[in-house]
Amino acid sequence: AGLVMVEASAVAPEGRITPRCAGIWSDQQAQVWAEIPRFAARFGVKTGIQLAHAGRKASSATPWRGGQLLSLDAGGWQTMAPSDIPQLEGERLPHQLSIDEIKKIKTDFVSSAKRAKEIGIDGIELHAAHGYLLHQFLSPIANQRTDQYGGSLENRMRFVLELFTEVRQIWQSVLGVRISASDWLPNGWSLEESVKLTEQLKQKGCDYIHVSSGGISPKQQIQLGPNYQVPFAKAIKEATGIATIAVGLITDPKQAEQILENKEADLIALARAFLYKPRWAWEAAASLGGQVTASPQY
Repeated sequence: AGLVMVEASAVAPEGRITPRCAGIWSDQQAQVWAEIPRFAARFGVKTGIQLAHAGRKASSATPWRGGQLLSLDAGGWQTMAPSDIPQLEGERLPHQLSIDEIKKIKTDFVSSAKRAKEIGIDGIELHAAHGYLLHQFLSPIANQRTDQYGGSLENRMRFVLELFTEVRQIWQSVLGVRISASDWLPNGWSLEESVKLTEQLKQKGCDYIHVSSGGISPKQQIQLGPNYQVPFAKAIKEATGIATIAVGLITDPKQAEQILENKEADLIALARAFLYKPRWAWEAAASLGGQVTASPQY
């Protein structure tokens, strides 16, 4: 089974990572997006969209221009976060969100989900990973609030759980959440906390957890290597019974198949592998004895 997932699509202009990032905050944008499920349906392919808000990591230059925070006079904008703590020391401070502003962001996610529904998208993934806004609320490194949205684990999870509940009320088909299972830092968001969040999301009707890691701080100590995030997916799957997606330096078809056979995860996500080899799925079929249905031109 395959699904084409459009990654980080902003629910508000200020939620874009860069000025060049895509969004689905307007009906006009939704009409452009509508071409994707229409095209995919011709080939029997399901489509998904990742709804996102970059929080304090918004207003950044494109990666090929360094990726750093843009000044206001260079096309940047005021960023926002659970607390007025910057991503990098010395950066312009993000605006600390008020309770009313938090409500508005939840409404933005729901409005974007409604647009996705209207244009025939099959699945939604809420992006709570990689140091973006939802992850910022979860992590004590970025969230030092003293109200009901900060402090204890219950309070730090509150925004994500409320947001999930509101989207689930209007979205009946597949709905998952992408998380960073670890901040790779002492005193950061942890695997144990990820398991507790997953348990609560599962109770609220979450269909799967897409398990990534890192992104909250440049001080993270990530141990990179093939399958480096798979143990997180395995641990969350075993502890909660939820379906998990594994991701991260999974590049070879037999490597991906082994993860599934070992029951370490239920699905594999590929992004850079497809950028590097657009026919990766064909190679996988050839390698593993599968069949593909190619376009007549091929």
